[in-house]
Amino acid sequence: MKTVTGLFDNYSDASAAVGALESAGVKSSDISIVSHNADDRHADNSNAAEGAGTGAGIGAAIGGTGGLLTGLGLMAIPGVGPVVAAGWLAATAAGAVAGAVAGGATGGIIGAMTSSGVTEDDAHVYAEGVRRGGTLVTAKVEDTLAPQADAILKRSNLVDPTERRAAYQEQGWTRFDDTLDPYPAEEIEQERNRYRRTGAGL
Repeated sequence: MKTVTGLFDNYSDASAAVGALESAGVKSSDISIVSHNADDRHADNSNAAEGAGTGAGIGAAIGGTGGLLTGLGLMAIPGVGPVVAAGWLAATAAGAVAGAVAGGATGGIIGAMTSSGVTEDDAHVYAEGVRRGGTLVTAKVEDTLAPQADAILKRSNLVDPTERRAAYQEQGWTRFDDTLDPYPAEEIEQERNRYRRTGAGL
């Protein structure tokens, strides 16, 4: 199995990528999505978790005939704030955060990504991208399906992590820091506008 990951500046591109991955034969249980919920897009699903570890069970809600996106739930990630998420990565991150609170693992979302094969450098960019309003899609795929899955993410307007890292570094950023306060809604909107593609919807 290989892990393919893409950061998206808007939720619609990410959800289209999830649908395309499912259509290509990737099981819903092997896909995960974590999206910043600054605009309360999914406020009707449940209450955003106040505790960092809340939401660990969201990975179990997926896999039905409706696909991954029917199992979205709300949780809170330290340094990011409220996210809407589903799948194994979200459940792993929530479990890692709970462990960190108990003195175990550190950096829930970073640890969840690196343990699944994402490089630490890219994991920090992806986590920061979600912190700034983005959406992360990660899928575990069979080796033979990995090139197709990677192509699906690329044609769905994914963010180039090298370019985005450089853009963040120009602003003085070095790495994702889960001890920082989450971005307020107005700053999220500024970040989204900074990278918005012409004609792309959020």
